[in-house]
Amino acid sequence: MTDYHVPVLLEESLQALEIKPDGVYVDLTFGGGGHSRALLERLGPKGCLYAFDQDADARANVPEDPRFHFVESNFRFLRGALRLRGVQQVDGILADLGVSSHHFDTQERGFSFRFDGPLDMRMNQRAEFTAEQLVNSYTNDQLIRVFRDWGELDTPYKIANCIERARGEVPISTISALVEAVAPCTPKRDETKFLSKLFQALRIEVNHEMEALKMALEQSLKVLCPGGRLVVISYHSLEDRLVKNFMRSGNFEGKTEKDFYGRVQAPFEMITRKAIVPSEGELERNPRSRSARLRVAEKSEA
Repeated sequence: MTDYHVPVLLEESLQALEIKPDGVYVDLTFGGGGHSRALLERLGPKGCLYAFDQDADARANVPEDPRFHFVESNFRFLRGALRLRGVQQVDGILADLGVSSHHFDTQERGFSFRFDGPLDMRMNQRAEFTAEQLVNSYTNDQLIRVFRDWGELDTPYKIANCIERARGEVPISTISALVEAVAPCTPKRDETKFLSKLFQALRIEVNHEMEALKMALEQSLKVLCPGGRLVVISYHSLEDRLVKNFMRSGNFEGKTEKDFYGRVQAPFEMITRKAIVPSEGELERNPRSRSARLRVAEKSEA
């Protein structure tokens, strides 16, 4: 399905992996399979690729290739899923954390305010908790936390109050009803930016995205072999901050430890001092790549 999702920073991410023809690799975010297919082209007959995706829709994109193994699971279960398949260590891990075009463009999935539809936002449609349940059941304080922490919105308390007033009259069950509910606190000049952050916050909470990312990053340390590469493409500051801190220090606060001689003790060596961003050509071909940031780290030999 070529229209499912256009792979972002494709060549840059594959170069960063330094692919060995007979290596074992993981694509944590299979989606439309763009990165996976390109990676398979660089693998030899003895190479192997494991690709994770919790969305059943992604299975339609699975290539027929004996070197490819699809894992229908959230990448938070990275280590356990690999061990079940007899894999202890891998040579490289790739993660493109962006929401696929398929999700944004499928009206009934509820990820975009461009359409009306149900307030769903579940990446895994087998999960029970939806954005509709969130906006109708969370307390005022819980709503404030979501919009402050995951949307980094300036007036989370005003948004929470708007939602509380609206749902007091009738439950908020559709995208249009939510947009209408928050209209009194939506800035007219920055309406698109405001709603993008609002929907981002709800999506992150519904899918526990930051918790899953932390778990996957921590497990990457155990799964990668010495010299193995971790390549992550993030799309907003919350993700990028976690990735950068973890790659630099092995923790999410970015606190580095030093040995007796004052040398920094870090489980990774940063390959990218600054994040790699899309070229002008890629931005023209795929405007949705504009916020992408690619970071690369190599697991230390010691």
